[in-house]
Amino acid sequence: MNKNVNIIGAGLVGSLLSIYLAKKGYKVNIYERRPDMRKTKMSAGKSINLALSDRGWRGLEGVGIADDVRKIAIPMYGRFIHNRDGSTAFQPYGKKEQAIYSVSRAEINMKLMDLAEREAGVKIHFNERCTAVDRVKMEASFVNEENKSTTVSSSDLIFGADGAFAASRLNMQLNNDRFEYNQHYISAGYKELIIPPGEGGSFLMEKNALHIWPRGSFMMIALPNPDGNFTCTLFLPFEGEKSFEKLKTREDVTKFFNEEFPDAVPLMPTLLDDFFNNPTSSLVTVKCFPWVFDNKVALIGDAAHAIVPFFGQGMNCGFEDCVVLNELITKHNEDWNKILPEYQSLRKPDGDAIADLAIANFIEMRDKTADPKFLLQKKIEARFNEKYPDKWIPLYSMVTYSPHIRYSTALKEGARQEAIMQKIMAMPDIEKKWDSEEVEKEILKHI
Repeated sequence: MNKNVNIIGAGLVGSLLSIYLAKKGYKVNIYERRPDMRKTKMSAGKSINLALSDRGWRGLEGVGIADDVRKIAIPMYGRFIHNRDGSTAFQPYGKKEQAIYSVSRAEINMKLMDLAEREAGVKIHFNERCTAVDRVKMEASFVNEENKSTTVSSSDLIFGADGAFAASRLNMQLNNDRFEYNQHYISAGYKELIIPPGEGGSFLMEKNALHIWPRGSFMMIALPNPDGNFTCTLFLPFEGEKSFEKLKTREDVTKFFNEEFPDAVPLMPTLLDDFFNNPTSSLVTVKCFPWVFDNKVALIGDAAHAIVPFFGQGMNCGFEDCVVLNELITKHNEDWNKILPEYQSLRKPDGDAIADLAIANFIEMRDKTADPKFLLQKKIEARFNEKYPDKWIPLYSMVTYSPHIRYSTALKEGARQEAIMQKIMAMPDIEKKWDSEEVEKEILKHI
């Protein structure tokens, strides 16, 4: 093998993967459909802030670039809940020092592109739309979006890292027998809004928290940015009594926000313009199989396993793909006939598991974070975990702060723990004796 690699897509995972491969001595060409975002103005309203957690940091640390990214990340130590009546509550994510980190998708993508181009073996080609992948000839074909010229690039390996609606995956789907493909849209869409900074770039809400306005069938969230603003995202059904279809006029939007998010409205001077200027986007889960073809072509990141953003794990999961792949390159001494099948067998169950966990977490954030019974359950779990850390790790901590625990293991263990907690929550007077020895013994009995 001449160690030439083509990566389709210069997003988060494609850029990070190129750095890992370049450090192993591979020559990498990345072909990106979009123009260079570092030189063009981004279209508004499509960024959704990302939450970097331990799996993602591990991916960045693996190539020594975590400190570069830390400069553009803000720690969030818990959920800051905004109730309809104006009351608020803070719910820590984990132990005192544990946080997830808010990063702008565009900022971290641009940073990763910069770091990729620092590597001698990496070249990024922009405005190149993938039109075909020939796995027999090992050629990828592209059309330049500006001048319409065509390029055919041959390589030893091809990685499809071009996101949830990947052209690379579609090519594999259309040209392979028994390719399994499933996509599922949730009934809610999302729209991006903004809370600008106060005087002198000050934060108008708690800086180190992920803000949630849970409202049952819908919610709004807000994540901090280094310049003092918050990226807000409204998740709302497309149709129904309270939905995007009902918000047709400026009056509709004003009334809806005043009723549902009264404490946020004074902080959002451009609310109406943002609402009508920014697109309403959909949220998809993609599961497919196989991810690997002839041990020379492979899907990675969202191209293999697109998930909804409610566990904050899409980017983290994609970065973990790169970590696992890198470990397998070392383990199998660059024998791709062994690396890629094992990558697929390890990551496919984990991709499916985090997809299911992300859907479940949407329901938790939207419906349960304001429910006193749910909050009591979390309190009991946190207390038990503090006392018996070897016997019980809450599901959120398994996914977010335990990169050594596979997503598929966390899903199974989380279901087992939830069954135990349902028994505990059914105990008489649980509200009064939640931190008693009796409850502790009851949990230990079921473990």
